[in-house]
Amino acid sequence: MKEKRSIIIDTDPGIDDAVAIGIALFSEKLDVKLITTVAGNVGIDIVTNNALKLLRFFGKDVPVAKGCAAALIEPREDASQVHGASGMDGYDFDPPKTELLLKEHAVNAMYRTIMENSEKTTLVPIGPLTNIAILLKLYPEVKEKIDEIVLMGGTLNRGNKGVMSEFNIALDPEAAKIVFSSKLKIVMAGLDVGLKALILPEVSEKVKTLNKTGDMFYALFKKYRGGSFQTGLKMYDSCAIAYLLKPEMYKLTETFVGIELNGSMTRGATLVDLRNYLKEEPNATVCEDIDAEMFKSWFIESVSSCI
Repeated sequence: MKEKRSIIIDTDPGIDDAVAIGIALFSEKLDVKLITTVAGNVGIDIVTNNALKLLRFFGKDVPVAKGCAAALIEPREDASQVHGASGMDGYDFDPPKTELLLKEHAVNAMYRTIMENSEKTTLVPIGPLTNIAILLKLYPEVKEKIDEIVLMGGTLNRGNKGVMSEFNIALDPEAAKIVFSSKLKIVMAGLDVGLKALILPEVSEKVKTLNKTGDMFYALFKKYRGGSFQTGLKMYDSCAIAYLLKPEMYKLTETFVGIELNGSMTRGATLVDLRNYLKEEPNATVCEDIDAEMFKSWFIESVSSCI
């Protein structure tokens, strides 16, 4: 059997983050070495507690390191209107497993974990890219030990934070610029595939009966405002995990992705240059489309593997 792939999840839980984390933790193909947190969906203390609550729920002892409380430049915003004030409204979790929280900052914990690993590590950021950008700037030597960055963020078309900007990128555009300019192998699973990775009511009802995890997800889904429980909930962050585990569900395109920093109405936009207008070398593999039926089957199967 092939060795598990070493990953670090950088996250801001978040209901769809909770789902992505659960699937990753119980995958036979992934070895989650570290979970790092970043302010995004809600504030840094809340998202860190949420990560620790999830680990207690799942019965997993993965170290957690608290990361950046704010973007490099952009003023602080969140998405509590989507995920609730707690970030994971809808389920009564047990207290966080605080003994898993490291004393070191997330950036230093990532550096140490990557450098100590005998294999290359894949970074899976499913929130704003602040921690990742600082890691690459503070410790450029770490690039030699990073296999690739598989991120949830960006959009080929319209946005969900600004007219043309997706939430994770828009919350820290400078960080996104640093990451996409890093010359590392990057996979972008953005808003476009997230909008099609829908959990319809019949899937939610099926998931509810699978196991304890499915019941918890169902409770969160009832409060989640990423879409509608009736018309379909968008599993944005699970798209990054889905790429790691079943990349064949995606239509992939290698192209240049630029990050707009200066546009007065388009700051944080991802310019996915499908027609090579900018004459730049490709810097990312972009998930352009997804097989929604394959995603649905994969999602149910993945939740059934949880506790």
